Amino acid sequence: MPHVDAVSIVAAYRFVELADCAVLRDPLFDRAQAAGLKGTVLLAPEGINFTLAGAPAAMQGWLDALLADARFQGLELKQHNATALPFKRLRVKVKREIIRMNENGVRPQAGRAPAVDSRTLVRWLADGHCDEGRPVVMLDTRNGFEVDAGAFEGAIDWRLQKFSDFPAALEAHRAQFAGKTVVSYCTGGIRCEKAALWMRDAGIPHVLQLDGGILRYFEETPGAPGWQGRCFVFDERLALDDQLQGQPAAAKAAA
Repeated sequence: MPHVDAVSIVAAYRFVELADCAVLRDPLFDRAQAAGLKGTVLLAPEGINFTLAGAPAAMQGWLDALLADARFQGLELKQHNATALPFKRLRVKVKREIIRMNENGVRPQAGRAPAVDSRTLVRWLADGHCDEGRPVVMLDTRNGFEVDAGAFEGAIDWRLQKFSDFPAALEAHRAQFAGKTVVSYCTGGIRCEKAALWMRDAGIPHVLQLDGGILRYFEETPGAPGWQGRCFVFDERLALDDQLQGQPAAAKAAA
């Protein structure tokens, strides 16, 4: 893994109509490659999803070019620094979905799911209820092995093997949510947003996504109240603590 003095890691997604994914793909790849960036960019008719790493100036240049497209203006970025590149290669792919659910009934680009911000969630978790007085339940929309690395205390975990298992799991367990406010969460926000939209369309009345997911919760709430363990990530960092630091080298060797 190459070492550099400073690495900028940036993640973002947006559900937006993209009818020209094949046209977008090559310029995005070429600019990222020329800038020495590593990571993955996914494009689909429903939007964009990416996590990239590289030198800060090079990263900013790639982002400036991306944000010049009106469809991506105001994109919410999750950014932090590291001392080494967490990815070995660059991939820019066109997919059917930017997060696979295998369902045609969800159109997230038609509007975001309602969200709760990190600081409000801290208060709700301490109080045990939302501002309307309903009990709050946290719903983990990640795969079971990710939950094993760390999760919100008491969160509902359906032992998903893959995100496309979510619709069937909801049908089997929807009675758990009667009279409660459900906060869906995931690593960076994309799965919990799509899950919240699916639950809303399925008739679950009080559903919110955790805005920005676990990573933003770590960024915005010192000590990450209510969280236990680490946050699994799909790169060489393996699992992040609440300071967004990767798993220690000794633990990596044992994994």
